[in-house]
Amino acid sequence: MQQVLDASKPSDWRPLNPDDTLYMDLPQGRVVIELDPAYAPLHAQNLRTLAHQHYWDGLAILRVQDDFVTQWGDPAAEAKHPARPPRSPGKAKATIAPEFERDITPDLPFTGLPDGDVYAPEVGFSNGFPVARDPKTGKTWLVHCYGMVGAGRDNAPDSGPGTELYAVIGQAPRQLDRNIALVGRVVQGMPYLSALPRGDGPMGFYNHPAQQTKILRVRLASDLPPSERMHLEVLRTDTPTFAALVESRRNRSDAWYLHKAGRIDVCNVPLPVRAAPRANGNGQ
Repeated sequence: MQQVLDASKPSDWRPLNPDDTLYMDLPQGRVVIELDPAYAPLHAQNLRTLAHQHYWDGLAILRVQDDFVTQWGDPAAEAKHPARPPRSPGKAKATIAPEFERDITPDLPFTGLPDGDVYAPEVGFSNGFPVARDPKTGKTWLVHCYGMVGAGRDNAPDSGPGTELYAVIGQAPRQLDRNIALVGRVVQGMPYLSALPRGDGPMGFYNHPAQQTKILRVRLASDLPPSERMHLEVLRTDTPTFAALVESRRNRSDAWYLHKAGRIDVCNVPLPVRAAPRANGNGQ
């Protein structure tokens, strides 16, 4: 895979959009999250508003369930389910229409994988995010791969406005697909979420506040001056380079491998991120 990346061209990479990039600063380090407004536009807008309001500053990691998710939000709201509205005044919404899937449209990019899938007729990637599709119904949706970020909800489908978020830290829980809104993915800093101590309560919740990891702050990249933004690029998933990367993982040529699998799962395809060789014109 590294040989494929070493041979890539600058045009094979794209900078993160500052309007769709969240920085979550923990005592251990920074987690960088890329939002996906193509699949979750209402949630992306609400998350931007919550970041503008500094909603998550001083809140906490509430839950770390082994081989499942790390979840964060307001401890006070978690104790009073159903969760109360955002604590900060402004335009953030307390309920959002469920964005569990969307229509397949001609303008929506899709790079399909050649292998089958257990949960969907087709799987692949759209603008760097793992997705599934059903051409018969005309629907497509984001899938729960490692590092994907979703909006926790109660039983009501519209009860997940993004005030509580989670990241997948284990085996892909694809049974959640189309039952909860995925809003983006972690592009850097996953060890700060996946290596946290597991919660000792039901579903991995921490029983004592002292066990929780405090969130120092969450900021939208575009709310920060260019000098304070991270210069990251992600590999485009609509390029021959990405196709070569997928093939390098489907049929490993490393001397160690005695048997080539000849297929790959959508959640086993790596999505490379790198520091930009130079600052891009948009300041990201």
